[in-house]
Amino acid sequence: MTPVPVMLSSRPRRRDAGMPCTGPLVDTLGRIHDDLRLSVTDRCNLRCTYCMPVEGLRFLPPKSLLTFDELTRVATVATQLGVTTIRLTGGEPLLRANLHRLVARLVALDLDDLSLTTNGMLLAREVPDLVAAGLTRVNISCDSLRPDRFAAIRRRGDLATVLGSMDAAERAGLPAVKVNVVLERGVNDDETLEFAEFARTTGRAVRFIEFMPLDAQGTWRRDRLVPGSEVLARIGARWPLVPVVGADPHAPAERFRFVDGVGEIGVVSSVTAPFCGSCNRLRLTADGAVRNCLFSDDELDARAVLRSAESDDRTLGLLLRRAVWGKRPGHGMDDPGFLPPSRSMSMIGG
Repeated sequence: MTPVPVMLSSRPRRRDAGMPCTGPLVDTLGRIHDDLRLSVTDRCNLRCTYCMPVEGLRFLPPKSLLTFDELTRVATVATQLGVTTIRLTGGEPLLRANLHRLVARLVALDLDDLSLTTNGMLLAREVPDLVAAGLTRVNISCDSLRPDRFAAIRRRGDLATVLGSMDAAERAGLPAVKVNVVLERGVNDDETLEFAEFARTTGRAVRFIEFMPLDAQGTWRRDRLVPGSEVLARIGARWPLVPVVGADPHAPAERFRFVDGVGEIGVVSSVTAPFCGSCNRLRLTADGAVRNCLFSDDELDARAVLRSAESDDRTLGLLLRRAVWGKRPGHGMDDPGFLPPSRSMSMIGG
């Protein structure tokens, strides 16, 4: 999908009616957006069954990707408009060469938090440079604790490498990693208790994520997702849970700790219990499209602004404001006419 170009004129447009030109990035419902997801590539070294086909995907040409200069410029303008946290995503972000150099430039913006989501295959070798550059946290995807099943789901890579990356990240000085698990009914949902025990024995927060209609194959079915409420019931029957007091109300995961004080889990119930009302996230794809929702195809083209002879930070800031101002009340997955977005998760960036 080609991002929709934004006009460079600063004159108000119909969709901008009432949009503030000062203050934080706010939408028509008063939701303040202070979290930016920066995708640095649409490529991945795995082919997870719930995300990408083994063959046939067409990736962005290198010239389409935003440069580190361009990514930093967007991030700089965003922080001037109130963004305080940034997460680097992909695809697999560690496929972008010298990512630690971008991390160092973003750290200089004095963020509250700079994190990374990765599949863990390359992290062990990269994490010393990332930590030295100032990376704050890391989330690692891991959908099975059984080597043969891991291989079947991921279709490339191996479990031992991912577990080793978790250890390497913590040895390098990062806090206990968060582990992302996409559950699919009949595939890996029988490991729910195993992952809960993993959280208890390692001190790593395991986040169970509902299967979302963001796969490139377009084969998502609602009956394949495992509701977050079901996950909590299963685990709570074995180890009682209580909500984490003081958890970030804007975070996508509902956090729970074990009553006996040993460990924590989370559930991301994007489909069955959407949290759109408190969403504070804005996304930038690797090719420079600004998106205000994972499930909407509304995009504004920041790359065109960045590479225009008329480009300036005021125009870029106006584009970010317009993107946020145009955000809908919710993702609309339960609406009769809902269609999955034309871009898959790997193309959007988580």
